[in-house]
Amino acid sequence: MLTRVLAAVHDADPRIVVGPVPPDLPVPVHSTREQPPGGGPVAATAAGLALVPEGVTFTALLAADLPLLTGEAIDVLRLTAESAPMQGAVYRDAEGRRQLLCGVWRTAALREAVERLREARGDLHGASVRELMEYLRVAEVSWRRPGPPPWFDCDTDDDLRTAEEWAR
Repeated sequence: MLTRVLAAVHDADPRIVVGPVPPDLPVPVHSTREQPPGGGPVAATAAGLALVPEGVTFTALLAADLPLLTGEAIDVLRLTAESAPMQGAVYRDAEGRRQLLCGVWRTAALREAVERLREARGDLHGASVRELMEYLRVAEVSWRRPGPPPWFDCDTDDDLRTAEEWAR
């Protein structure tokens, strides 16, 4: 699944993975870990952002378990983030939930939000992405194309079977 997510951002430079990277990963990435490991998605976001060069305008913040994510889906988010007076863009599902780990952000705004949350909490360990979103203005994007949603994540064996069926 990680390979598919990385393929969706094939033109990103650099591509950063926070967490273990398989030795046979077919694409080059920079890797890091949040400290201490297991600190959650916001701590992982901070660790990843530390490797993003200052000149990078946009950052895709993505879960690693999105096997149906495509470059087209990322382009929609990026174009929305570029044109909207917001700091980023995420998908909103049919039930109205923001898919917070499938988004594209203005890098400077994401860094600032992480630092503001760190100041408010004293530490990022265990911070939720919802807490982080309190410091960001986000455009919500609906996926109107046929087929499965690009944010579909695989947390269970049933999810994986569903994704494999959709991918056929």
